[in-house]
Amino acid sequence: MHDIRAIRENPAAFDAAISRVGAESVSAEILALDEARRAKILAAETAQAEQNKASKEVGAAKGRGDEVEFERLRALVAEKKAEIARLNDEAKAEDAKLTDLLMGLPNLPFDEVPDGEDEDDNVEIKRWGTPRSFDFKPVEHYELPAVQSGMDFETAAKLSGSRFVVLSGSVARLHRALAQFMIDTHVDEHGLTETNAPVLVREEMMYGTGQLPKFGEDSYLTREGWWLIPTSEVSLTNLVNGAVIEESYLPRRYTAHSLCFRSEAGSAGRDTSGMLRQHQFEKVEMVSVTHPDHSLEEHARMTGCAEAILEKLGLPYRTIVLCTGDMGFSARKTHDIEVWLPGQDTYREISSVSVCGDFQARRMNARFKPTEGGKPQFVHTLNGSGLAVGRCLIAVLENGQQEDGSVALPDVLAPYLGGKTTITADGALA
Repeated sequence: MHDIRAIRENPAAFDAAISRVGAESVSAEILALDEARRAKILAAETAQAEQNKASKEVGAAKGRGDEVEFERLRALVAEKKAEIARLNDEAKAEDAKLTDLLMGLPNLPFDEVPDGEDEDDNVEIKRWGTPRSFDFKPVEHYELPAVQSGMDFETAAKLSGSRFVVLSGSVARLHRALAQFMIDTHVDEHGLTETNAPVLVREEMMYGTGQLPKFGEDSYLTREGWWLIPTSEVSLTNLVNGAVIEESYLPRRYTAHSLCFRSEAGSAGRDTSGMLRQHQFEKVEMVSVTHPDHSLEEHARMTGCAEAILEKLGLPYRTIVLCTGDMGFSARKTHDIEVWLPGQDTYREISSVSVCGDFQARRMNARFKPTEGGKPQFVHTLNGSGLAVGRCLIAVLENGQQEDGSVALPDVLAPYLGGKTTITADGALA
């Protein structure tokens, strides 16, 4: 959410910034609601002062036997009491309108973020590894002989419908190994704290990280009122929801391996083949909670953590800065990491790492107490995939495919696979 004081101080700058992410100028509407709310609050305070004064005078009038004045003052007290209640209700209504408006507005991009309308305007900033040259035509992951027995979309459709998969045997074990490898790397080498948090959350937690109110159709709501998380960013970031923590407690760096659920409401007809876009998937998430002065530095560090996973797996990738038109709702700056998929002959997103500034912290009321004293300040929050497990599985399978239908696996995964380094053409680990 946005700082109303900053909008009051420079509405033109706010409109200019929010127009970069495709939103209309709204400062006039925001300030009108803010002025109406503040006017109601001031009127209520004035009426309260008048009530207090009349209440003191009631006793004096009664004491001197002035019944006419006593009755007038008593009526005035009752009148002011009703007026105060009405004004407070009206102030709350204006405040609710203002909050709803602010809650629906996206974050403001940093000045350094490139302007643009869509993914075609993103800017590549790094490329690692050289895509492998094949002596045969590489195929997509679901066409590989090695996975035919371990990747079952037909049975999944019977169980749950489209965009689900049943993994079994060596493919399921490889999927699990990738998640364990990611978590171990982030904990042992990158200093993140492993966390196991709920995948069902209250509605206010979804508001806290920006999934609501605008993007409710992209997630699943249970009959009991819980939401299934679209990413464990929701659970991890909200660990500091409503908290006032010590500055010395920062930074907090979390990682979690969890199930994630997305309705993919806005992606009809896209990536319907294979595992690339599923309603249920697994992801290793990274979340950092930092001091405002260190959030951009932390953004670069988190990007490096995600890149390191791909480098250890020997998977070529490129890192891009998203333009203003392609960034997520809560982000001020985002790095997307795209892994090379030879079956598609292109790079595809496998991680998004975003710095959100104090945008989520204001929605969650998450603050820290400065060591040197003073009022609590809002923390900064960041999140990023480290990595999407299913998409990493796809990349490992496609990049390691052999002409005989087998798949050569990255050596770094051998300890998680009982020393095995290959999935044979008939689907066995060897």
